[in-house]
Amino acid sequence: MDLFDSVGADDAGTPAARPDAPLAVRMRPASLSEVVGQEHLLRPGAPLRRLVEPGGSSRASSVILWGPPGTGKTTLAYLVAHASGRRFVELSAVTAGVKDVRQVVEDARRRLVSTGGETVLFIDEVHRFSKTQQDALLPSVENGWVTLVAATTENPSFSVISPLLSRSLLLTLQPLEEQDIRALVARALADERGLAGRYELAGDALDHLVRLAGADARKALTILEAAAGAADDADTIDLPTMERAIDVAAVRYDRDGDQHYDVTSAFIKSMRGSDVDAALHYLARMIVAGEDPRFIARRIVIAAAEEVGMADPTALHTAVAAAEAVAFIGMPEGGLVLAQAVVHVATAPKSNASYRAIGEAIADVRAGKAGPVPPHLRDSHYAGAKKLGHGTEYVYAHDVPHAIAPQQYLPDELVGRRYYEPRPRGLERDITTRLERIRDILGSG
Repeated sequence: MDLFDSVGADDAGTPAARPDAPLAVRMRPASLSEVVGQEHLLRPGAPLRRLVEPGGSSRASSVILWGPPGTGKTTLAYLVAHASGRRFVELSAVTAGVKDVRQVVEDARRRLVSTGGETVLFIDEVHRFSKTQQDALLPSVENGWVTLVAATTENPSFSVISPLLSRSLLLTLQPLEEQDIRALVARALADERGLAGRYELAGDALDHLVRLAGADARKALTILEAAAGAADDADTIDLPTMERAIDVAAVRYDRDGDQHYDVTSAFIKSMRGSDVDAALHYLARMIVAGEDPRFIARRIVIAAAEEVGMADPTALHTAVAAAEAVAFIGMPEGGLVLAQAVVHVATAPKSNASYRAIGEAIADVRAGKAGPVPPHLRDSHYAGAKKLGHGTEYVYAHDVPHAIAPQQYLPDELVGRRYYEPRPRGLERDITTRLERIRDILGSG
């Protein structure tokens, strides 16, 4: 069923939505002035603004919109289409095939020849098209039969073929900020296209909605519509109503307040204490509360280095890989990656020896315990260095047995100082034995 009326469209905006359309569709911005976020694309003179505003480019170049879900890709496609009264055709790469694309292109070509009418072809999730399907778009883009507006949540450099990418304007959409979601919800509550002032939204219910929606505008409006439906005859949507509507218990967690720090602290201490179940619990609380997954990943990387260290060096590998994977795939699937990293760090043998070692070394340096670098360790790769005695008595470690050269490495005033003291746990049990032999050879044992 078509969610839009065939009449009532504004040439400078989106077509009028049917009254029974979902709230997210009814509240789709009718002009650039209603678009929240994406200021970098909407500033005066920006390519997108020139495509949409009256008097701008008469023929739009093809555009690829790359950004997270719910950031306005479909809305911007509508605005590009209707800026100059272009016909708008929407296909989803999930369900459409080459035959569908060719049919739209043929219709657009006939329309262009017969009436001069232009067509905007919007393809959602274009990254799901195969190379063959994307190749089928090239002739229509090159000949200007359609203006392609393609949306993707994946990096176009990897998901869109190079010929199509080179013929299109790439616009990157940023995740919406919390204030953007709040402004969107406020407009939906008051606007005649939305809830038309029928409800007030309690502050704690709004906070909960914003947390659960994350940076997704569509999700925020879907939650709001469900909550309004659960309010029955009440004129206020409170927290219990919001909870009933979305069937998710409110997490007592404030990203800007004490709960944020308390939950984060408990998360770190649970990994340190090897309580994997508690660590997963606090991870879940942060995920459900909408915490930035990059923040969570950073905490895990730090814990891998600080709490596990050389007792299991692979924990840091897992944590760094998790951070990169989360940045690549996003949420919610990123939660699985974070969970794997948490399990590794929490169950790994623990040692803070590296953490303590660098802390003590930094403390000595700040206390003025540095001293000159021993002459034989100084740089000798410049004219006159040897005359100063730099590097002349240096022993190349690979020229001696065990590749351990018994010479002084620390400055004079720190000779004999020890920073790293491995623990008898995990891999550091083996390091302890080897380190004792090394220090005996070096004469610092």
